[in-house]
Amino acid sequence: MDNNETTLRHRLAAWVMVLGLAALGGCDWIAQRELKVGESTVDDVRKLMGKPEMIWEDNDGSQTLEYVRGPTGHHTYFVRIGPDRKYRGMAQALTPENFAKVRPGMSSDDVRRLLGKETERNEFKLKQEIVWSWRYIADQQRSEFFNVHFDPAGKVKNTSRSMDQRGSDGN
Repeated sequence: MDNNETTLRHRLAAWVMVLGLAALGGCDWIAQRELKVGESTVDDVRKLMGKPEMIWEDNDGSQTLEYVRGPTGHHTYFVRIGPDRKYRGMAQALTPENFAKVRPGMSSDDVRRLLGKETERNEFKLKQEIVWSWRYIADQQRSEFFNVHFDPAGKVKNTSRSMDQRGSDGN
């Protein structure tokens, strides 16, 4: 194999990797590399990441854009936009730290603001509860669900975790 053929193979492999990343949420990876805190605008965010699932408006004029990468994905990103409409950062919402913040008595709105849109919602009439579930990667390898159990008034009763039978690749 000559140098030209080796170079061509390396370039082809790089393009295959980029295309694979784009198919698996790679746009988010690209956005994290391309967006510059204090420089990029809300329009730049939308060009790279698309339309947000929800826009949270804060009293100071700042916004949080919610990007849910479900139902088979394992990520929900919150992108912070300052009152000047400039990018302030991006964070993954589905983390053990955020799960630990969910407490009995919280409202469903508070939970949504903390974790983003749920992957699944199930009602259990006999138990008088509604369970919202978020798919996430536990221990950097296993796909699991974080579940929040609500009473009929929409207040958190408790939380639980369960295995995702489809696995970390969503299948």
